[in-house]
Amino acid sequence: MSSALERGLAILELLARHPEGQQVSQIAGDVGIPVSGAHRQLQELARLGYVRQTRDQGDYRLTVKLAALGLSFLGRSGVTDIAQPILDRLAATSGELIRLSVIDDDRLVWVAVAQGATGGLRYDPGREQGVVVHLATAAGGQAWLASMSDEDALALVSRQGLTPQDFVPGKGAPRTLKELLKTLADTRKRGYSLSVDSYMEGMAAMAVPLRRGGDGPVIGCLSIAGPAVRLTRSRVEELAPALKEAAGELSDAADASQFFRHLGRDIQ
Repeated sequence: MSSALERGLAILELLARHPEGQQVSQIAGDVGIPVSGAHRQLQELARLGYVRQTRDQGDYRLTVKLAALGLSFLGRSGVTDIAQPILDRLAATSGELIRLSVIDDDRLVWVAVAQGATGGLRYDPGREQGVVVHLATAAGGQAWLASMSDEDALALVSRQGLTPQDFVPGKGAPRTLKELLKTLADTRKRGYSLSVDSYMEGMAAMAVPLRRGGDGPVIGCLSIAGPAVRLTRSRVEELAPALKEAAGELSDAADASQFFRHLGRDIQ
């Protein structure tokens, strides 16, 4: 890696995926830098308050500072104030996990969630805020890809990869570009994406894009996810109107948020 900043950010991103912490040698190997360089970088991040070293094994883990910065940004930008009540209402209606993702350049990132299930079988990973969505396998990614031309969709997928690098998708994930294009065509015809055993085995999800002003550029996606045994085809059809209504509310409210307002301009 070419700079100390790049190395530091790579370490922060790595530790965000390992909240239990990692040893210096593990961090150095995963990031691809010498152990001595990783140790110096970690000491500097610790001095700035972004990581700390545990007493038992000497592992390094993130402090809450980075998470607090993210939450502060979302709060000050109006994302949580505007979006969370709508997400909570949809979660109560569906009884499932609701996820809001926004477009960041050529990436789709989960920024807010709401859980409707209070007991029994749940899908609630709890670590998804800030995660970059894998476009070809996740319902939100498929909804975004279906909103553009096949050529633009394939260009995005080629940059990210048809197959995810950091997890094993389910048996329903598209394995070829031909299968992906068929999925996108079905999404356009249906009016929402539907992935079953795709992003994760045993999980089903549906999603629609959010458009600035209702018919402007896509600024994000809204999805409902849950166990496939409960989110059946008939249940998905029942939930589709509520999902689209909530997405419309978020689209209409976008101008009230500095984050969404600037996001829409960036996409245009």
